[in-house]
Amino acid sequence: MSDEIEKKIVSDTLRSVNEVTKNYKDLSNFKKLLPTLLDKGVDNINLSMFDEESKKELLNALGEEYARRGRLSEAVKVFILCGNKMKLVKIGEDYENVGLFSNAIDCYRLAGNQDKLLKSGNKCLEEGKLSDAIKAFIALGNNERLIKVGEDCLRKSKYDYAIEVFVAVKNKSKLAEVGEKALADSQIGYAAKAFELSEDKEKLSTLGDTCMKQGLVSAALKAYTLAGNEMMIQFIKENFPSNNNLY
Repeated sequence: MSDEIEKKIVSDTLRSVNEVTKNYKDLSNFKKLLPTLLDKGVDNINLSMFDEESKKELLNALGEEYARRGRLSEAVKVFILCGNKMKLVKIGEDYENVGLFSNAIDCYRLAGNQDKLLKSGNKCLEEGKLSDAIKAFIALGNNERLIKVGEDCLRKSKYDYAIEVFVAVKNKSKLAEVGEKALADSQIGYAAKAFELSEDKEKLSTLGDTCMKQGLVSAALKAYTLAGNEMMIQFIKENFPSNNNLY
């Protein structure tokens, strides 16, 4: 081996050792600054001088410190950035333990943990937390479970939840069914929303007729407009001009 080659190897080795030592010192200094950096916020911290592995280590340290201090929303953001799914699940469990199921479900969804989403959804359903249960099942993409929940909501006249479910599973016939039941219960607002989302023009016209009988002219005009019922639209415009510009 020539002297020049040997010198180059020694030089490269020394450079690598120096870089590793410098990086170690930088990491050590960064961790000492964690208490100060917490308030600065992860969006305002420049980590471009570190390699990917070091960035991940630093972000994990920052996330753990946020979590230790109970600043869970910020910890979640950091763990998303460094891809730490185990920590996201742990924070989800912490949220669930204090009854914040919606936050827990967000964490499980971000972690891609199907088992936790299912268990959390079922627990919410058992405890009557319908909105959270629906959120979990939507995250799972479990349409079969969602439809059962939606039908149960419809039986119990929980129209807002039923509409949310049937919109999520894109079931227009069920939305029309929700509208019919809501209309029979004189829940005009829910009926209008369900029929509009179902795009059932015949039922929208029926809703318009009901609204007219009850003197709800502006609501009737909206229903007829969505239904494309030109005859009744013209009738309202001719006979109730004050409602013409409401929709």
